[in-house]
Amino acid sequence: MGSIPYLAALSAIAALGVAFFYYKSVEKESPGDERMVFLMTEIQKGAKAFLQAEYKWVSVFAAAMAVLLAIVIAPLAAVTYLLGAFLSSAAGYAGMTVATMANARTTEAAKQGPGKALPVAFRGGAVMGFSVAGLALLGLMGTYIVFVTLLEVDQAFEIVTAYGLGASTIALFSRVGGGIFTKAADVGADLVGKVEAGIPEDDPRNPATIADNVGDNVGDVAGMGADLFESYAGSIIAPISLIAFAGAIGAEQAGAVGNIEFFVFPMFVAFIGMIASIIGSFLIKGGTSTDSKSLSKALHLGTNVAMAITSVGVLAGSYWIFGDSDKPWGLALSVIGGLVIGWALGKTAEYYTSDHYKPVKDISQQTETGPATTILKGISIGMQSVAASVALILAGVGIAYWGGQQTFDGEIGGLYGIAVAAIGMLATTGIVVSVDAYGPIADNAGGIAEMAELDPSVREVTDALDSLGNTTAAIAKGFAVGSAALTALALFKSFEFAIATASDGATVLNLDIGEVDVFSGLFIGAALPFLFAALTIDAVGRAAAKMIEEVRRQFREIPGLREGVPGVIPDSARCVAISTEASLKEMILPGALAVVVPLVVGFISVDALGGLLAGALVTGFALAIFMANAGGAWDNAKKYIEAGAHGGKGSEQHKAAVVGDTVGDPFKDTSGPSMNILLKVMTIVSLVFASAFV
Repeated sequence: MGSIPYLAALSAIAALGVAFFYYKSVEKESPGDERMVFLMTEIQKGAKAFLQAEYKWVSVFAAAMAVLLAIVIAPLAAVTYLLGAFLSSAAGYAGMTVATMANARTTEAAKQGPGKALPVAFRGGAVMGFSVAGLALLGLMGTYIVFVTLLEVDQAFEIVTAYGLGASTIALFSRVGGGIFTKAADVGADLVGKVEAGIPEDDPRNPATIADNVGDNVGDVAGMGADLFESYAGSIIAPISLIAFAGAIGAEQAGAVGNIEFFVFPMFVAFIGMIASIIGSFLIKGGTSTDSKSLSKALHLGTNVAMAITSVGVLAGSYWIFGDSDKPWGLALSVIGGLVIGWALGKTAEYYTSDHYKPVKDISQQTETGPATTILKGISIGMQSVAASVALILAGVGIAYWGGQQTFDGEIGGLYGIAVAAIGMLATTGIVVSVDAYGPIADNAGGIAEMAELDPSVREVTDALDSLGNTTAAIAKGFAVGSAALTALALFKSFEFAIATASDGATVLNLDIGEVDVFSGLFIGAALPFLFAALTIDAVGRAAAKMIEEVRRQFREIPGLREGVPGVIPDSARCVAISTEASLKEMILPGALAVVVPLVVGFISVDALGGLLAGALVTGFALAIFMANAGGAWDNAKKYIEAGAHGGKGSEQHKAAVVGDTVGDPFKDTSGPSMNILLKVMTIVSLVFASAFV
């Protein structure tokens, strides 16, 4: 069993090899004519400039955190923190680079139909998927092998956990900053272009179009990649830290019989999931139909196969690792249960956000009576989806807890089962991210088709791919927020044990809500996700207002721009600069909130901090689901109308749908996806600094 960390590391290297293979596969495709290459290059330049500026800003915060970790915890914790931050940034940058290269190539392939275009977009996304999974797992396994297995350093598991904190830091700022950028540009482009000027989406006359396409890559590719990098690493760290802190186990005892099984099992699940994802990725082929059901079937084949392989592999592995137990299948059930619940959360998101089902069609129907009823219906559907998702999470927790107890008696066995269930949800991260990152590439491909003024049949293909991309994004967010709930719960219990261990049993976390400290912390925690959402939505609003004024100015002051006079082009660079400046400025406060508040509360009262984490977990999970699904539903209702329903493009119903989509944009792409990171950042900060609080 001592070989399992090394096997997991080898599977991570294999994933990086697959990422390189798909990169070369995309690179050899034709990017199209001179105009398409120009647009692709402009999008890529804007995205690279933003990420470079963002990483400079974030590096200052990361450096300050590293110094704090070195002083308060251990110098090596600062090293692993920076490693997690660096690898997360590298994965996001690599994925974004290839995504911006794949967009024009997908457009060119769309001339030959969806059978050609879908694989190109998927392979572009797969570079992101396997870069994220490969770098996350390789960095974590390297950290574990060096500091736990080989060196057996003091505070080894605090050092391992700091790796996850580094990834979380980058994820939070990337999601918030990228989300603000993309939605500011999107809102500006839609409201002035579609509603005021009456011109099509991605029209080359619109100055915000390039910025909108840049935003797809910095928010929905790089930001999403950092999000799932952190989720994946955190899900593996959670059961490891739980066992280490619950049993007060140091590195020197980690390899002993009775301990090593619980440390390496999460790594084995990651190993099997990575191999399964690699196999599944090669099964995705395009079809001949633009029907979204056919496209969805083709795209999800690889994911479904990967899930099946993972389930069989985990069941076999549980008998190998826990063969001495009377019921070794128990923990396999926990993992498979997590995998199934993650899939069910994704299907729930698909039901509430796909135009094949009643919720989105109901929103479309409400556009007949204007924007107000359209927004009300979207809010209602988002809230309904929360109830369904909560029921699924509770079912998953129950199955995982019971399964863990079958293999390992007692409360710890049940909690460990919940922790590994989160890995089950994210075991196939490689292909899940690949399918998600496909969406922004397809969206950009449609934008390039419009701006390059290609035949409408090309846009028909890209629109079909893009509509499916909205649904796949909602599914990936379902996986991410579901795993966030389970991971945060496991990390919370690890925090409780860490407090007891650090104080030699003198301090025991009290969660009695009758106590003033706990009660106060509970309400602070319940309010934090709402404050975080308010700050990020307001940030999008302020940035979008600047974008709207700039687009209006250019239409007003550049002669012939609105009329489409040949040779007259908008100043797209100015719009990119506005979104960049606004998003970098606006991301600081929400990002710092997640780190500073738990530190301040923790140094005042650990009981209050326990209440804070509990309150934030409950409201944050519900808010994340609501915002992601409501936003996705509004977006696809708009696309459903654009496809010809309820008057089609340019109708009053379409304008109402655009307003709904505009409200939903920061919901689904800024505040909602950032929420699950908020939960884990606060929890992992509390865990890493637990020894300093007592």
